[in-house]
Amino acid sequence: MRHNNSGKKLGRTPSHRKALFRNLAKALITYGRINTTEVKAKELRRVVEPLITLALRNDLHARRQAYDVLGCHKLVKKLFDEVGPAFAGVPGGFTRVTRLALPRKGDCAVMALIEFTRGPTAPEK
Repeated sequence: MRHNNSGKKLGRTPSHRKALFRNLAKALITYGRINTTEVKAKELRRVVEPLITLALRNDLHARRQAYDVLGCHKLVKKLFDEVGPAFAGVPGGFTRVTRLALPRKGDCAVMALIEFTRGPTAPEK
C-alpha cells in the first residue's frame, strides 16, 4: 500500500531523487527556465515553490532552510534578493510548466519547459 507516499519515484533511490531535484532547483534559480521531462518538471514544482515561499518570509531561519536545500550562499542570495521580491503579494503559482511540442529524440519522452511566472529571469512579454 502507498498510503501517504506522494510523489513520483522516477526509477531512482531516495538519495538520488533528492540530488536530482536539488540540482534542478539550482538550475532553475540560476537560469530562470529549464527544459526537462514533463514528469520531472511537475515534481520540481514541489521543491521550488516552497523555496519561493521561504524567500517571501525573508528572515534568518528561512535563509538557513533555503541553504539546507540549495547548498550555495550565492543561490540563496539570488533567491531572496531577486526572485522572492518579484512575487511579493502573490499567493501562489510561482512556476509555469509548458509542454513542448517535440518529444526527446532518444527515448521519445515528453519534454516540458519550467519557468518562473514573474521576476528578472521570467520571459519578456
